[in-house]
Amino acid sequence: MTSFMLSGTTASKISSQLTHLRHQMGTPAVGMVLTLVVVCGESDQYDALRAATEAAREHPSRILVVIPRDPHEPNRLDAEIRFGESTPGEVILLRLYGELTRHADSVVSPLLLTDTPVVAWWPSECPEVPAADPIGMLAQRRIVDARSAPDSVKAIISRARGYVPGDTDLAWTRLTTWRSLLAAAFDQPVGKVKRGTVEAAAGHASALLLAAWLGDRLSASMKVSDSPGPGLTAVKLVSGEGDIAITRGDGRQAMLARPGQPDRRVALTRRPTADLLAEELRRLDPDEIYASAIQRLARTRKS
Repeated sequence: MTSFMLSGTTASKISSQLTHLRHQMGTPAVGMVLTLVVVCGESDQYDALRAATEAAREHPSRILVVIPRDPHEPNRLDAEIRFGESTPGEVILLRLYGELTRHADSVVSPLLLTDTPVVAWWPSECPEVPAADPIGMLAQRRIVDARSAPDSVKAIISRARGYVPGDTDLAWTRLTTWRSLLAAAFDQPVGKVKRGTVEAAAGHASALLLAAWLGDRLSASMKVSDSPGPGLTAVKLVSGEGDIAITRGDGRQAMLARPGQPDRRVALTRRPTADLLAEELRRLDPDEIYASAIQRLARTRKS
């Protein structure tokens, strides 16, 4: 991998350097399918970039990592371009100083790939309404993570109140394997579900979303209860034919219990951020199921 540093630069100079590098290495930009804009602090950029790079192996991208620095310094843009065979696409780290920290969109906009989707990801701190943020307004999809907030429950409720089509949350993506397993539990008729409980470590945002999704899909009363963890530990549903339960105590394997069926042990591993991000990059249209779940959560929290 080749790395180039540009200090006190501009977006146009970065674009020129990218063009020069592509011609030099014989690598066209047409192989990239999207632009991923990652907005994070300096302390988070290493882990965020590693996850984005892993996800880009499945979705070759131009990755723009926007790192706001000191807003009180003179205006300056420093860039680091990473390019080479070990990098799936192009990686540009943008460090913004002074007034540029409040106008990151003016730096990012000229660097977006032409005629390709734009996805914005805030791996840590994020705007209250991502779609209203200048970076969010450039993107078709906006990814946040309630788990990174100081109060993840408060954060996910805020998402519910400010939802705009194209928004999603990795707290929801973490539920994919749970939702698939729960759907499989209904392969055989089990009768009408009357009520249910989602158990998780205290303050677990995904538990609220899972309860909202189940309540929406089953038209049943759902509640969330605290457990020792780690993460989500159980879903228990009371149906006309008996109880359905998925219990996971170690974060790796779960037990599925259904009426009239032998208990079955299934893999239910907690997934790394790179896998979650790659899943979200497969979907560039609004996630209607997430929208239904988050809107139900907003309604239940008002009542």
